[in-house]
Amino acid sequence: MRTLPVLGWRETIALPEFGLPAIPAKIDTGARTSALHATHIEIVAQGGLALVRFRIDLGHGDETPVCEAHQVSRRRITSSNGLSEERLVVTTRLELGGAAFDAEFSLTDRSDMMNPVLVGRTALAKRFLVDPSRTYLRSETKAP
Repeated sequence: MRTLPVLGWRETIALPEFGLPAIPAKIDTGARTSALHATHIEIVAQGGLALVRFRIDLGHGDETPVCEAHQVSRRRITSSNGLSEERLVVTTRLELGGAAFDAEFSLTDRSDMMNPVLVGRTALAKRFLVDPSRTYLRSETKAP
């Protein structure tokens, strides 16, 4: 039987396709879908495909470059406060705990949240266990 690596409830992740090497993220097994704090979201057509452009707001005043993602869907997602809303969902490479894999992220306003990124259970399933009493168990450094 394979032993899964253990994460803390907060870890540093990377989203290399968006040029972001160190982002603080909440690891949340209660959330199905992962979420990014995104602003300036717009959908454009490029070569007959839907493309979404947005900025990721890390919450410390830095202007992030414009991010683009080709794999776009719309999904109705229920937030932790019980409200349901339609969100754009993109797929991108996620680096977490020494592993790299594709993960889906909904684009939403997380300005009232402590962490700009939430990693949900779909991304975690069959890859990690989570110790909710610890932080930064698999992160080389704490994100700013």
